[in-house]
Amino acid sequence: MSSQPNSTALFSPPGPPALSFALRTRRAGAIPGLRHRPAVPADPCKVEEVDRRLEAWARGLDLFPETWFEDFAGFQFGRAVVLQHPGAADPERLTAAGKLLLAENVIDDCYCEDRGGSPRGLGGRLIMAQSAIDPYHGTPTTEEQWRHGMQTDGPLRSYHGAVQEYAAFATPSQTDRLVHDLARLHLGYLAEASWAETRYVPRVWEYLVMRQFNNFRPCLSLVDAVDGYELPEAVYARPEIQRITALAGNATTIVNDLYSFTKELANDPTHLNLPQVVAADDRCGLKAAYLKSVEIHNEIMTAFEEESAVLSATSPLIARYIEGLAAWVSGNHEWHATNTHRYHLPNYW
Repeated sequence: MSSQPNSTALFSPPGPPALSFALRTRRAGAIPGLRHRPAVPADPCKVEEVDRRLEAWARGLDLFPETWFEDFAGFQFGRAVVLQHPGAADPERLTAAGKLLLAENVIDDCYCEDRGGSPRGLGGRLIMAQSAIDPYHGTPTTEEQWRHGMQTDGPLRSYHGAVQEYAAFATPSQTDRLVHDLARLHLGYLAEASWAETRYVPRVWEYLVMRQFNNFRPCLSLVDAVDGYELPEAVYARPEIQRITALAGNATTIVNDLYSFTKELANDPTHLNLPQVVAADDRCGLKAAYLKSVEIHNEIMTAFEEESAVLSATSPLIARYIEGLAAWVSGNHEWHATNTHRYHLPNYW
C-alpha cells in the first residue's frame, strides 16, 4: 500500500448525478443496448482508502481464510461502493456501506452458494444470520449464549459487526429499514433454495418476484444514511417511494443476472438466472432469451426513470433520495461492466 492520504479530505461529496436519461453507446465490457446512466467516476484514492479499511476489518474479524483474499481483491469492494455512493458524506459512512456489502457476500457464499453453502438446511443458518442483525431478547443466560453464538463463524461476525457500525451513525428508523430489507433478502434466498431442491424451474414472472426479494435492495436502503441525511420513515413508506425503490433494486439485479450469466453457466449449467428462465418459459435458445432479458431490464429501467422524474418534482428531499438511488444503479452497472476479474459477456452480438 502507498502512504495514506488525508482520508477526510478525499470525501468531499460531488454534485448529484444528472437526472437526464442516458443511453450509453457500446464500449468494451458493457452489454450492447442495455439502458443506463453514466456513473460518477470512482476516485482511485477513495477506492484505495476504503479497500485498506475493509481488508483490515476482514482480517481483524478473521472472516475468511487467507486463500480467499485474492478473490476479495478481485471483487473490488472499495471501487464498488465508491461508484455506488458518489455523494457519501464521509469515509466512515462509505466504509460502513462496504462492510455491509462484504458481509452480505460472505453470508451468500458461505451459507447459500459454493463456499460451504447448500439449499439443505439453509433456513436454520439464515435465522441465525438474521438474529445477528436483529438481536435476541430473553433471559440473561440465553442472551449470553446468543452473544457467544454470534462469534462462532465469519458470516455471523461479519453481519453483526457491519450492522452495529452502520447503526452508530444511522437513525433507528434507517437501521430498522435495513434489518427488514435483509430479512427480505433472506426470504429470497430461501425461495431460490427451495426451487433448487425440488428442481422447479419458475415462470418468468415467478422468477422476477423472487428476485425482488433476493436482490440489492439492502444496499439501496443505505443511500440517504451514507449521504448524511434521512428520508423520513413516513415518506419512505409511501407506496410510490416503495415502488421506485423496488424498480431500482429490480433493474440492478437483472444487471447482475446478465453480467453473471457466462460465469454461472460455466460453474453450474442449471443455475437459475433470468436468461435461463426466459429460455425455458419461451422455449427458445439462450441467445434469444438473453436479448429478451435485456429488454425486460430496459422496460423496468424506463419505468424507474419516468416515475422518478415525476416524484422528483414534488419535493427537494425526495429528489435527493432519487438522485441517490439513481447513482447507486449507475455505479452498480459501471462496476459490473468493468470488473473483468469476475465477468465476461457471452458472444451474442
